[in-house]
Amino acid sequence: MPAAIPIATYRLQLSADFKFDAAAAVVPYLRTLGITHLYASPFLKARKGSTHGYDITDHTQFNPELGGEAGFERLSAVLKKHDLGLILDFVPNHVGVHFADNPWWLDVLEWGQASPHAVSFDIDWELLPYRARGGVLLPIIGSSYGQALEQGELELRYDAGEGSFSAWYFEHRLPIAPERYSDILRTTIKEAGVEESATGKAILELASRYQGPRRPNRKEAPAFKAELKAIAEGAEIIARGIDAYRAGPDRPRQTLALHHLLERQHYKLGHWRLASSDINYRRFFDVNSLAGLRVEDADTFEATHRLVKRLIGEGKLQGLRLDHIDGLRDPAQYFQRLRRLIRGAQEDDTRPFYVVIEKILGADEKLRTFSGVHGTTGYEWMSTITQVLVEGNGLEPLDEIFRQISSQSPKLEPILKEAKRRVLETLLTSEFTVLTRLLARIASGHYSTRDYSADSLRQALELYVLHFPVYRTYLTSSGPTVHDRTLISQTIEKARADWFAADEGIFDFLRDTLTMDLIKPGRAAHSAPRVCRFALKVQQFTGPMMAKSLEDTTFYRYHRLLALNEVGGDPSAKALSVDAFHRAMRTRAREWPHGMTATATHDTKRGEDARARIMALSEIPGEWSSAVGRWKLLNAPHLVIDGEMRAPSATFEYMLYQALLGAWQAGDDSFLERMQAYALKAAREGKEETSWLNPHEAYENGVNTFLARILDRSISAEFLSSLETLAQRLSLLGALNSLSQVTLKVTMPGVPDFYQGTELWDFSLVDPDNRRPVDFGERTRVLASLETPDWDRLVQDWPSGHLKLAWTRHLLKLRTELSDVFTSGDYQPLEVSGPHRDHVIAFARHNRRDAAIVVATRRFEAFSDGGRAWPRPESYDASLNIMGYTVEGFADTGSSKLGLSDLLRHLPVLVVKASYDGGLS
Repeated sequence: MPAAIPIATYRLQLSADFKFDAAAAVVPYLRTLGITHLYASPFLKARKGSTHGYDITDHTQFNPELGGEAGFERLSAVLKKHDLGLILDFVPNHVGVHFADNPWWLDVLEWGQASPHAVSFDIDWELLPYRARGGVLLPIIGSSYGQALEQGELELRYDAGEGSFSAWYFEHRLPIAPERYSDILRTTIKEAGVEESATGKAILELASRYQGPRRPNRKEAPAFKAELKAIAEGAEIIARGIDAYRAGPDRPRQTLALHHLLERQHYKLGHWRLASSDINYRRFFDVNSLAGLRVEDADTFEATHRLVKRLIGEGKLQGLRLDHIDGLRDPAQYFQRLRRLIRGAQEDDTRPFYVVIEKILGADEKLRTFSGVHGTTGYEWMSTITQVLVEGNGLEPLDEIFRQISSQSPKLEPILKEAKRRVLETLLTSEFTVLTRLLARIASGHYSTRDYSADSLRQALELYVLHFPVYRTYLTSSGPTVHDRTLISQTIEKARADWFAADEGIFDFLRDTLTMDLIKPGRAAHSAPRVCRFALKVQQFTGPMMAKSLEDTTFYRYHRLLALNEVGGDPSAKALSVDAFHRAMRTRAREWPHGMTATATHDTKRGEDARARIMALSEIPGEWSSAVGRWKLLNAPHLVIDGEMRAPSATFEYMLYQALLGAWQAGDDSFLERMQAYALKAAREGKEETSWLNPHEAYENGVNTFLARILDRSISAEFLSSLETLAQRLSLLGALNSLSQVTLKVTMPGVPDFYQGTELWDFSLVDPDNRRPVDFGERTRVLASLETPDWDRLVQDWPSGHLKLAWTRHLLKLRTELSDVFTSGDYQPLEVSGPHRDHVIAFARHNRRDAAIVVATRRFEAFSDGGRAWPRPESYDASLNIMGYTVEGFADTGSSKLGLSDLLRHLPVLVVKASYDGGLS
């Protein structure tokens, strides 16, 4: 049986091109590598053709495109045979909607608020603009609604197999409310001219039996549809008569008839751009086709977790990674329910079940404790590793380079604030409008606050959101914690300082609404349900707001050093000292020893080894500045200039040079295409010269042209020669950084997670580039050849990546042999002395007498001739104090100090078994 706490996890991206059987074929390789738990991307039924699985349409079924339940059972059997556990990336927050494949969503469209599934979606039914009756906006039309209607793109169809009517817009099914069936049937019979036929009379008689408002109702509808379906020749007649609703050019009567029918549904069709201003269902971020789930509803929770509960009970699932927990209304309640579900499903409810959460922590933000949660998926530790490896003395010169190129301050806050404004004005305007309307209703509900205008409330709430520093608070219906109350009050004061109109208590009102103090006993009688709804919905809004503003906007505007522009990180961060790193690790060993440690995920902005290369720019800022200056001159003729437009912009050009160095691979025939795809995404995410909502085609074409020109050796030979020279040096420095990076990941407190394929060099760019197929055949062959590694030969052949794979296997082998040491052992910093002590991160992990000594070096420019030669052992002038430990393989000289030149014989890193006797009797 797999260990309850993983020794190491390996993330696989499942898709129609990599199914359950393909994953099963990889399991023996993972076992040999040292992995104990397969960590799978979502594998529940998702939208057809999904490349990621997050657009789930049915939580109760396996994805048929992955092989369905039979394929899963085959994978499960192979995992059991090789004693590997399974961790599922589970999505409780949202589902895929629109199209024609989500039964819950289709039922809501058909029945509106009468649908039993309506409570599962976070829909503000009464907030649909210019609509007398409640409904949900469907922003699915590619043109204006009127144009789509008049062009005949909206079509009413009858499904003879179901006895049902639906409108269709291309692949989108729009069920017609059954209460309109009688009108449709009378119209179609008249249009077909068969009122006196037996079939016509039978249909009309059926329609007459269900006249009246809201008929047939939900209880009557199945019988109605069954009768309609059973009428002989009914389908043929309805198919003829439905021409009365066939809209199109030169068909004004039919177009109007279809319009009137559609206006009487539980939904309103609209242009897709309306989503940014008028949408009234909660989405996942700004993705219209992903609707938020109200998993706080007990029935919704039970239905969406039914299959997961079964798999836990059958022993086929050993862990969960919970996606986007900040989207949940009440995460604390959710995790309490989940823990009860897990305990109820397990045969042995005393055995830990591994649960980690996708949670982005802000600077200095501590992870909240949730029931049964072992930690996060490790974004913050990725950032910690980068910060301790980067050269702090080089960051200030990089600040100045960025200042000169961008003509703006390297301070992050103004750039982030401007990004937030852009997101508020475009992507998340709808969600913000829902909040401001609700806040205005609260204010107007009592005479003491009714004078706060809707516009003033909107401006005050906007300032609060702009200054809110983290992803969310964690209020429950009983109110805020002391920490959250302080956070809200501090943000309110920052917002108040930015307010230039008369205050008159508006910020006190906003604070008391956010903390729910407004409904405390003795206060004015405001609507408690509305206040609670507002306070809890704001929490669900600030998370997406920060994600879209920071990760998906600011990271593509702030280009000081791209290695720091990573999910869970701070682009403006300073370097982390070794002492600060040790303090963080001791805290983690005490508080969150079993959370994941990641260095690459499906969401990272670039591959872990591309990031390691870019880190090295902090070691050569002067040379980097000179190179950029030269490249700008060489490539000036290749810029695309059209009036005021410069493609790429100066700051974007600077970003591209870093990205090129990080991803550079000589001989990659797809490199230009990959870089152009990356540049397009980066430019649109940055939302400056172009965007997803409003693409600037000329600018985008200009960037593509620029890249094509500078990567064409026939016209840019001098630039490419210079780029390659620097890339070669950064490749070596990056490889050395990578060895330290993987060493820290595997040995520091936490569970190391490996993203598919990254055991060889990973120079990928942001998704979808980092989701390309992985050659597991090659990795299996290489791993088989590394049973007894020849480290000297591997060092000589370091560009192949075989060295990284061999070192990873060595680390995981030791981690397996010393599983108690790394899973639950103490963390003890080791003293390093000598001139090069600041280049060394050394610590011990120990559990009773078993121990491991870890040495990772950093800032390699001085030891490698600026990245021109592999460091020699004698380069390191430092000693390691191992008092209390006896190190395997090193003679006991009676001294407690070991020279690094003796320890680092082959590689600039070391992990070795030891025994611990310090403090033990």
